Amino acid sequence: MTDAVLETTDVTVLLVDDNPQNLKVLYETLKDKGYRLLIANDGEKALDLAHRHQPEVILLDIMMPELDGYQVCERLKSHPVTSDSAVVFLSALDDLQAKVRGFSLGGADYISKPFQAQEVIARVKTHARVIRLERALQARNRQLENDQARILNSISEGIYGLDARGTIVFANPAAALIMRKPVEELIGEGFFDLHFRTAGHGCESLPIYATCTKGVAENQRNIEMLRADGSPFPVEYRATPKLDGDELHGAVVVFRDITAELESERALDDARHMVQEQREQLAHFSRLTTMGEMAAGVAHEVNQPLTAITNYARVAKRVLAKEAPDHELLEETLEKIEAQSHRASEVIRRIRRFMKKPAAGKDVLSIAALLEDTRQFAEVDIRNNEGGVEISVADDVPDVIADPIQVQQVALNLIRNALESTRSAQSEKPVEVTVVMSGTGCVRVAVTDHGVGLQDDAEEKLFLPFYTTKEEGMGIGLPMCRSLIQAQGGDIGFERPGHGGACFFFTLPVAGAVGSPCTSTADSGEPTE
Repeated sequence: MTDAVLETTDVTVLLVDDNPQNLKVLYETLKDKGYRLLIANDGEKALDLAHRHQPEVILLDIMMPELDGYQVCERLKSHPVTSDSAVVFLSALDDLQAKVRGFSLGGADYISKPFQAQEVIARVKTHARVIRLERALQARNRQLENDQARILNSISEGIYGLDARGTIVFANPAAALIMRKPVEELIGEGFFDLHFRTAGHGCESLPIYATCTKGVAENQRNIEMLRADGSPFPVEYRATPKLDGDELHGAVVVFRDITAELESERALDDARHMVQEQREQLAHFSRLTTMGEMAAGVAHEVNQPLTAITNYARVAKRVLAKEAPDHELLEETLEKIEAQSHRASEVIRRIRRFMKKPAAGKDVLSIAALLEDTRQFAEVDIRNNEGGVEISVADDVPDVIADPIQVQQVALNLIRNALESTRSAQSEKPVEVTVVMSGTGCVRVAVTDHGVGLQDDAEEKLFLPFYTTKEEGMGIGLPMCRSLIQAQGGDIGFERPGHGGACFFFTLPVAGAVGSPCTSTADSGEPTE
C-alpha cells in the first residue's frame, strides 16, 4: 500500500504495521475523521515519515521484522523532532511485561489486537488533542521566552539572577557590557567574589547578601563594585528576592553604572557654588553702590557727633583752666562726650556690618530687631526725603531663618525706594512696614508707600535686570532683591493697594519650618484693599 494523506486537517496520524490488512483496517477506521494519515509498513519507513512530518499520534505495531515497535519507539523518543509524538502500541501481546516495557520506552498508550474501531477512534482523538495542546503550550512558552529575552537584552541596566549562594545563573547583555566580560563567562561566577574586594573576609556585610540569604529587598546608591578587570565603579542597584511560595531561591539584581551621573552631579554642584559666589559678589557690589549713594548723608550723620565731641572737649578744657574747676560740670561734659562717641561708633558699626560680605550659612533672627536696625540705617534717606517709616510687627510673629545682612539689604532697598516714591507724589504720609504671618511656616514683610503707583506693565518688567524707572538707576536693585530672597527660601512680589501707591513684600521661612512654606501662590500685581 502506498502512502496515503488526508489533507483536511493539520493533525497528522502515522499508521505503522507490517501487515497490509491491519493497515487497511486502521486506514478505513480513521479516514473520515478529519486526520492527515500517513502509512508505513516497516520501522525504517516509519522513522523517515515521522522525522519529515512530525505526527501528533503514531499507531505502532510491536511485532515487526528488522526494527520492532520497541526499537522504533526508542529512536523516536531520542530524536528532538519526534520526541513529543504520542506513541500508541498495537500488539496481540496482552501480557503485563509487554505493556510495562512499552511505557518505559515512552509509549503513551496500548491497544490490544484485534482492536475495536470505536476504541481506536477514541484513543487517537484523545492523544491528538493532548499533543496539540502540549505543542501549542510549548510554542507559547517559546514565544514568551523570546519576548522575555528581547526585553532583557534591550534593557540598559545590568541584570543578574543569583542563586541562594550568590552564584550568577543569569546575566543580560547590559551586565556583560558594564562588566566588560561576555555573558557566558559571567554565568557560574560568584557574585560577591567577582564584585567586592572584601568578599574573602566574609560576605555577611556586603550588599545583596541579605537578599540572597534572608529575602530582604535592598535599594542603594553610590556603592562601589568591581569590574571583571578589578577596576572600581559606582553603582545604583535594586535587589529583589526570588521566592517560590515561602521558599527562597536567591535574588534578582538590577544595577547600573552611575559614573557619568555622579560626574554630572558634581559639575552641577560646582555650577551652583559658582552661581552662589556670583550672587554674593553682585550683592556686595549692590551694597557698595547703595553706600556710595548714601555717602554724603552718612558723612553728615557721623559728623554731627564728632562736632559735638569737639565742642564738649573745648568746654572741658575751659573748665579745667579755671583755678577752681567745676567738677560737676566737668563730669557732665565728659558724659556727653562719651554719649556722642557711642553715637558715632554705632553709625560706623552699622555701616561696617552692612558693607561686609555675609558669612556662609543662615541665622535664626528676630525680624523686628532687624527692621528696627534697618530703619535707623535709613535715617539719612528719611531726612532727605522729608518722610518717615512706621514699623508694625504682629504679636504672633516668630523668629525666622535667614542671612541677616542680605535680608537687611533687601529691606533697606525697598524702604529707600518707598521713601523716594512717596516724596515724588508730594505725600507726607510715612512709609508703612508691616510684618505678619503667612500660613503656619512663613513670615511676610510688606513695605507700602504713598507714591504715584506702578506702571500697567510692571508685572512683565519690574524684576528684569537693568530695567529701571529712575533717571540715574542701574536696574539691579529689585532683581538683586529677588535673587537674595529666593536664596533664603522665600519669595518676593508686589501689589497695588486700593488707596494708591505700591506695596512690595517678601517672605521668609519661620525657624524650624519643614519644606518650602514661602512659595507664593498669589499672583503679584493684583490690587488689594
